[in-house]
Amino acid sequence: MGFFDILQGLMGGAVTAIYITLGAGTFAMALGLLLALAQTFGHSRWMRWAINAYVEWMRNVPALAHLFLLYFGLAAVGIRFSPLVAAMLGLGLVGAAMLCEVFTAAFRSIHPGQREAALAAGLTPLQALRYVLVPQMLRLSLPSTANYTSQLIKDTSIASAIAAPEIMFFARNLVTSTFETSLIYGTALLLYAAMVWPVAWMFFRLERRLEMSR
Repeated sequence: MGFFDILQGLMGGAVTAIYITLGAGTFAMALGLLLALAQTFGHSRWMRWAINAYVEWMRNVPALAHLFLLYFGLAAVGIRFSPLVAAMLGLGLVGAAMLCEVFTAAFRSIHPGQREAALAAGLTPLQALRYVLVPQMLRLSLPSTANYTSQLIKDTSIASAIAAPEIMFFARNLVTSTFETSLIYGTALLLYAAMVWPVAWMFFRLERRLEMSR
């Protein structure tokens, strides 16, 4: 097989990787933001303890183990997810723990006077959060969010372990049938790089634009 034949054979996996990235990333950002809000502005000590425990658990257990539990473990008790859904959910839960820390640190770096000034200007606490605090938090956390997104694209490779039709899934199948190991895996590496680079560049340009607008 030639390079372009292999590339064509892996493109279906690239589409799946994009779906997993979008699904897991959206879920991780939404849940991570909710956890960060509860961690920063919540008044319950037990809730903060539970969030810390969740974050530590997700940080200390490999993402692959979570995917196996969701796909194989839950199937044993009658709860079945497709490989794609299990990959999105598993990677999303891990990502939520990472982004919770990122967003929490960004919230805490904002001077308390920002919130006090917003409330003094007549905004409700929810409006102050929406129009003053969250936009600043997103700007401050942009570099770390960019790193997370780039890493998530690469982490989609582990979804092949639960038979998600991702790039490495197709690459292993091609290797089994052609034994052209170096060329196939080398093409897979180039494909991952081609997916990560535009995302990193987009975040870089957005960060520069926000810096210039300040």
